[in-house]
Amino acid sequence: MPTKLIDTFGREIDYARLSVTDRCDFRCVYCMAEEMTFLPKAEILSLDELLRIASALIDSGIKKIRLTGGEPLIRNNIMWLIESISKLEGLEELTLTTNGSQLSKYADDLRRCGIKRINISIDSLQADKFKAITRTGQLQQVLKGIDAAIKAGFESIKLNSVILKNRNDDEVLSLVDFARQKKIDIAFIEEMPMGDIVEHNRLLTFCSSDELREIIDKEFNLIPSHKKTNGPAKYYSLANSQTHVGFISPHSHNFCGECNRIRVTVEGRLLLCLGNEHSVDLRSLLRNKEYSDEDLTQAIKESMEIKPERHYFNLEEKPQIVRFMNTTGG
Repeated sequence: MPTKLIDTFGREIDYARLSVTDRCDFRCVYCMAEEMTFLPKAEILSLDELLRIASALIDSGIKKIRLTGGEPLIRNNIMWLIESISKLEGLEELTLTTNGSQLSKYADDLRRCGIKRINISIDSLQADKFKAITRTGQLQQVLKGIDAAIKAGFESIKLNSVILKNRNDDEVLSLVDFARQKKIDIAFIEEMPMGDIVEHNRLLTFCSSDELREIIDKEFNLIPSHKKTNGPAKYYSLANSQTHVGFISPHSHNFCGECNRIRVTVEGRLLLCLGNEHSVDLRSLLRNKEYSDEDLTQAIKESMEIKPERHYFNLEEKPQIVRFMNTTGG
């Protein structure tokens, strides 16, 4: 019988998000500080170590792996890693999250190397506003990347948008219409209080899924959908369209009861919950010659004993989780 990962709350964990870098060519205001200190090379996992962890994840019961960052496509020789992971026996699906900046160059290679589904982050369709939110990003570069991904023929493409009040909340309908015209999906994500930022007050910029759903429904007629992906999004279909609109609501609609995932940071820290610090140091096992790949797999299985039941986010308090999203892994 195939191995299954079951935590102490009876949830089957079959999905892992594997970070391949903490570096990014953008500096999105909700994701990281403008001046970032990235991990030294000696502390990040090599491509071979990332492949070993991917294999151990699968052996422990993981069926689906999503590669994340930072921006995964700026990691040197990333295609080798993607192709190698896609060939691992027992893996059902390999997917990727990207900011889209490199897709015009790599979309065809990604599809050839085994990526089936891809998520692309885009928070604005206005060049000046896009630049303000990403600090360094160029909108046209991302738009070209989206078109390249569509042309490459991925099984599924989904846009991800973080909406902030008085920043880009006036673009919600434009973003939905853009996805509809491109015949791809889009998900709106409530900002998560990860890392201590100074660029804006999260309590003042918070925009709930309920607010966005009400705005979109008036224009597009949202229809509840049975669509389900690996993540926590609640999906709706659009009338007379193949586009689905998803809402990821870590604040307003806690989804922890259905949690099926774990994360591995690029320095080899197995995070059992996005909003908690419960973790296992896999890097120390990888680099200890006395430990085998079987020991690595066993450590992942035993980590289920400390996976917490849920996260607790409070926008009115100083963030309890000081790591930024780029160091967490997407």
